[in-house]
Amino acid sequence: MKTYSPLPVHDLKLTAGPLKRRQETALRATIPATMAKTIETGRLDAFSLQWKEGMEKQPHYFWDSDTAKVLEGMAAALSLQPDPELEREYDRWVDCIVSAQQPDGYLNTYFTVVEPGKRFTNLGIKHELYCCGHLIEAAVAGWNFLGKRKLLDAMCRYADLLCRTFGPDGERRGWPGHQEIELALVKLYQVTGQERYLKLAKYFLDDRGVEPNLFVAEKAGIYEELLKYYQADVPVRKAVDAHGHAVRAVYMYSGMADVARLTNDSELLAACERMFQSIAEKRMYVTGGIGSSFYQEALTKDYDLTNGSLMYAESCASMGLAFFCQRMLNLTGDSKYAEILELVIFNGVLAGISLKGDAFFYTNYLEVDDNLQCYNSGATVRQEWFGCSCCPTSFARFLTQYQQFVCSAGEGELRLNLPVDCHIDTTLPGGAHVLADVAGGYPNRGVVTVTIREAAEFALSLRLPAWCRQATVRLGGEVLYSDEGGKYFTVKRRWQAGDQVTLELEMKPRFLHAASQITSNAGRVALKRGPVVYCCETFDDDFPVREFIVDTATAPQETVVEGLPADVVGLLCQGWQELPACRDKLYFEGEPTRRPAQLIAIPYSLWQNRGPSRMAVWIRE
Repeated sequence: MKTYSPLPVHDLKLTAGPLKRRQETALRATIPATMAKTIETGRLDAFSLQWKEGMEKQPHYFWDSDTAKVLEGMAAALSLQPDPELEREYDRWVDCIVSAQQPDGYLNTYFTVVEPGKRFTNLGIKHELYCCGHLIEAAVAGWNFLGKRKLLDAMCRYADLLCRTFGPDGERRGWPGHQEIELALVKLYQVTGQERYLKLAKYFLDDRGVEPNLFVAEKAGIYEELLKYYQADVPVRKAVDAHGHAVRAVYMYSGMADVARLTNDSELLAACERMFQSIAEKRMYVTGGIGSSFYQEALTKDYDLTNGSLMYAESCASMGLAFFCQRMLNLTGDSKYAEILELVIFNGVLAGISLKGDAFFYTNYLEVDDNLQCYNSGATVRQEWFGCSCCPTSFARFLTQYQQFVCSAGEGELRLNLPVDCHIDTTLPGGAHVLADVAGGYPNRGVVTVTIREAAEFALSLRLPAWCRQATVRLGGEVLYSDEGGKYFTVKRRWQAGDQVTLELEMKPRFLHAASQITSNAGRVALKRGPVVYCCETFDDDFPVREFIVDTATAPQETVVEGLPADVVGLLCQGWQELPACRDKLYFEGEPTRRPAQLIAIPYSLWQNRGPSRMAVWIRE
């Protein structure tokens, strides 16, 4: 099986379009905002280890992870745009974090000052190994992006302690309650070459769910009915569906894919494929969001995909799903993973952060109406921060590393996974040097050009999306392919400077129906154009979305949307406004009155960026 890898971190630069705009906003606003909140709330200062009983800002057991994710974003930001002041602050943060390391390598603020002497005693509930994982990821980013290894050396010392403590070569069994360290240890192995880190990552996966069950034996408040929540009810290779806490799940699946790739483990890969199919076919929202239950923030059962109130679709879960899809795409080469990767990035992820880059959704509802019962803060209005602020800090690192999703490299092959505007300057495995530019304004526009800037021999593989009914590939004026999408199309040749490949993707708006098992969407449709899912927002109309019935026989027309970026494509839908026959009664006889009406649909990822509003993705048909 041919496998692929993301391009090296400095080999691709976004040049225009929505992702570039979001990345620039992250540099300008998201990174500074999350840095300020990390300092203001005491998260960074916790590493000074000065907190005493009775003092304010008691360190929480997940705080270290928030600091680590912002630090990772800072490293990525510096690689995109050098900034001496930000680099000084980055170095200060690293010094502060490393100063908290204990002589044996242990590094955790909560168990050092709040519950000293209780390290590794409550792995199920407390996020001890989860925090370590994010610190490792921050350390690897500092090395990859900036060539700085102070934090990397510190985290190697911590990882060495874990290797001595857990697993077949350690003193005891142990599993992370919140998975994440598995993929982090793989990253640490990849930059250090130390096999023990990969071996420990594999152990955390192989032993999870094996009897006797550690989480039951640990008596840490985890009872048997909650084991599915922790994905610890069965060994990972025997899992038949994706269930439990959504973020934990996709982080673990990402680690499984990494270990499967590096150890050539076909059984583990098969488990990953089952988890993906479970999510993509039966447990994912039309936007790519996952986690259908407010209770436990969890993947529950097939077709449990309501649009509001009790749903969740956490922003972190969407980002985690993107990581999982990326790994599966590069491991298998199968374009089905790119389809969901694209869906998540352009919809489920971006809805969670404002265009200004400093306000966030934790939950991402698909319907927000006046009668919506909210069970968590920040559900209908984006917030600057949360007590559990995993989502804002995740955006700090995610938006600054978009490049990893755009292209992949194989032996003599460059794959364009997301045909967004970018500049590519890379050397492929096998030695071919590729210098090229991609332009066209995707995903708002469907004509993409790839211009080769210097002579080289390699294969260029273009993804033809499955949503596209008519995809055309041209080399110069010659048509090389013209048919439906759903695969990669490869052109292998000796390229000359100035050669141009054009990818034409039909982007007609289309209405989607939900499976009949999703009863909340009976009689409703969703609107999609290209990879972008749309919603109707009351900001553009003077009546509630719930009163609109769309005419699916009339094609929506493209329109400009005031107050949003100029390249955004709005869709003008024809239909009717339904006026209840008797507004002052709960139930009534007779037919409601209808009158012709229009409604403007906008990309779901952009709702509530022009002021308070109500919104729905699924509209009555």
